Amino acid sequence: MSSVVQFQRKESSETGPESQTHATDARVAERHADLPPAERGASEDRRGPFRPKSLIPTRARLQGRVVARMFQAGDIVLLLVAGAIAHRIGAVGAVGLAVTCGGALAVLLSLSLFRAYGFNRREELAHHLARLTGAFAVGAGATFALLLSFTPMATLGQAMAAWAPAAFAATYGLHIVWWLCVRRWRASGRLTPNIVVVGATGAAERLIVATLLSREANILGVFDDRAARSPAGIRGVPVLGDTNALLAHRIMPYVDRIVITVPSQARARVGQMIERLGVLPNEVSLLLDGEDAAHEAAAISRIADVPLAHISGAPMDDRRAVAKRGQDLLVGLAALAVAAPVMLLVAWAIKLDSPGPALFRQRRHGFNNEEIVVWKFRSMRVQSAPQSKVRQTQADDDRVTRVGRFIRKTSLDELPQIFNVLTGEMSLVGPRPHPVGMMTGDIESARLVAEYAHRHRMKPGMTGWAAIHGSRGPVDTPELVKRRVALDVEYIERQSFLLDLYIIVMTLPCLLGDRENIR
Repeated sequence: MSSVVQFQRKESSETGPESQTHATDARVAERHADLPPAERGASEDRRGPFRPKSLIPTRARLQGRVVARMFQAGDIVLLLVAGAIAHRIGAVGAVGLAVTCGGALAVLLSLSLFRAYGFNRREELAHHLARLTGAFAVGAGATFALLLSFTPMATLGQAMAAWAPAAFAATYGLHIVWWLCVRRWRASGRLTPNIVVVGATGAAERLIVATLLSREANILGVFDDRAARSPAGIRGVPVLGDTNALLAHRIMPYVDRIVITVPSQARARVGQMIERLGVLPNEVSLLLDGEDAAHEAAAISRIADVPLAHISGAPMDDRRAVAKRGQDLLVGLAALAVAAPVMLLVAWAIKLDSPGPALFRQRRHGFNNEEIVVWKFRSMRVQSAPQSKVRQTQADDDRVTRVGRFIRKTSLDELPQIFNVLTGEMSLVGPRPHPVGMMTGDIESARLVAEYAHRHRMKPGMTGWAAIHGSRGPVDTPELVKRRVALDVEYIERQSFLLDLYIIVMTLPCLLGDRENIR
């Protein structure tokens, strides 16, 4: 069985032979000798050898599989355009059209087989272009051989002579651009997944060494419940605390995956750790320390040595994320064009009604527990002193202005969040963003439901499944918090393009028919 197990499976394995584990340690020590000297010792500034210059929130980072598909789409378009130009210049008729279409498909398939969309970090530009040249030669040769069976040699040769140079030059130039883009995105941290490790074990050390060699992921830190007995760092990666520190650590909105590395025989500890970390929105994987060397090496390779086209994440999820982002941009721009006159009138009315700015901003929880600034029209009087804890709106709240009552009841106060949608911090449809530190009575709302953080596994939305089912406004009792979270989790599990359209269509009639919820 593989040593990497997704969080939902909750599996473990037996301990591997001790001799194989020792062999793995020897192999790691041999590979470790190749590491740069600066990356061998403990980190002096507690940042470690992996920390990029600036941390990018997970919502703003690029997914490798999506980028690879984007590159493939760009290649096929350019190949067809180059073929069309060559076909027009060469005037070779139907054979030229067959060469253009067949050649584009054959070259694209050959590029994939040659792994030209992997863009491994250690691959230099010259090596990538050599791979590209070989892939193009194979694709063009396959096209020629296939068409030769039913096309005269002279005609086919003329068509290939017109198409191949133009298509090769176009693909060659485009892949130079792709390579430079990948290099820039990796340097900025937008294309390198961030990982934290739970468990200061031998497997954690071997994973860190393998990742130092591949540089295909960033390991930001190690957490261990035995932090008092753990070293200050492992191969330069700092130990940042125990799992309690992990649950509230400020780097978590920037973390793509949590990797648990614990001894395979500690089944009770594995179960407890998975249960504790299950409240986080981050992906969790399990790497068992003590597995046999072959299984552990394969598991580490899948985490530490992932080329661009194989960065973790299900293909369906990637397509869904791209479709959802496209939906947000198209519908959001259309909504902004329609709502702009209304927004100007609302802003004018607010300024006339009470002193203070027309817009109000508040820090709220976004995707992966990231704190984002959400924009709204101001519906309350300006308070002289900032409040550390957010008091939810109540019936006949004296803080709400006259205009505020109207725009809250009609949800016009939410319209500025269109800008949050367009910038990518929010989505049109999703769990509503709650203020940071929101209180339900005297208790912080997040402490009332174990699954509360699950609602942060998706970008927050202007409307959502909970909103059209009556869960709007304040959640001032534990029962209302539980219902809101249950509806949000149900939406996340069912989310689809068509469901989002249904929620968008149903939002207006639900708002007009809502007279009970406090707003």
